[in-house]
Amino acid sequence: MALDVTDLRTFYASPLGETARRFVGAILLRRWDAVAGLSIAGLGYATPYLELFHDRPMRLFAMMPAEQGVVNWPASGLSASALIDDSMLPLPDSCVDRMLLAHALENAEHPHELLSEVWRVLTPGGRLIVVAPNRSGLWARLDTTPFGHGRPYSRGQLLDLMRETLFSPIYWSEALYTPPLHRTSWLRFAPAVERVSGKLSLPGAGVIVVEATKQLYRLVGIRRSRRTLPELAPALAPALTPRPFGLGRPRGVARQEDRDTP
Repeated sequence: MALDVTDLRTFYASPLGETARRFVGAILLRRWDAVAGLSIAGLGYATPYLELFHDRPMRLFAMMPAEQGVVNWPASGLSASALIDDSMLPLPDSCVDRMLLAHALENAEHPHELLSEVWRVLTPGGRLIVVAPNRSGLWARLDTTPFGHGRPYSRGQLLDLMRETLFSPIYWSEALYTPPLHRTSWLRFAPAVERVSGKLSLPGAGVIVVEATKQLYRLVGIRRSRRTLPELAPALAPALTPRPFGLGRPRGVARQEDRDTP
């Protein structure tokens, strides 16, 4: 069952959600530091992170799957969010420079179709960032946060999925080493835990962040229809089929003496 947009909004309004937004957002800002004149789209529930790029790109909008629901975003001004079918994005080919997937891939019913649609709408040389729950992390084991729902991934699984959908990973990172506890006293130590664990590359991070580029050449499969021909076996003509002893002649077959008579 997909997460409801109300639960997602409530989580990011909490101190723990703000902590997650700050740690993951720091990686996004380092990777996409020059976005002036570009178009950025978020897929899933990416609005907490898209707000970090407000007024910087040429175009900024969010797409939320129908199973999750949609909220008006941003809070003021014209809405830049839309309810969509994640297997059929309402965008033309090659129109987005940057795509951010947050709370999207792990909840997608068909992840290959989702990434294929992302490939289609990205421009040549466009980049994709996926934020996915880490299978070995504590956040994926507890359902008290949105990262504990859906299907978590390992780095190897994400790599295989990227290659199968014609993306080339160029950057890997991890975040959310701090346990997913809502206690304010514990969250005070979260920045120190994040900083030390990240420098030491300790295992058990809550999410994996991967950036990938779109491969420019895509193989197009040719469907071949196979026609199965029936097996032909030799058979005797009905008139020449041997008859059991004692039975009459087949109808329409003359006796030998009748055929010899002129």
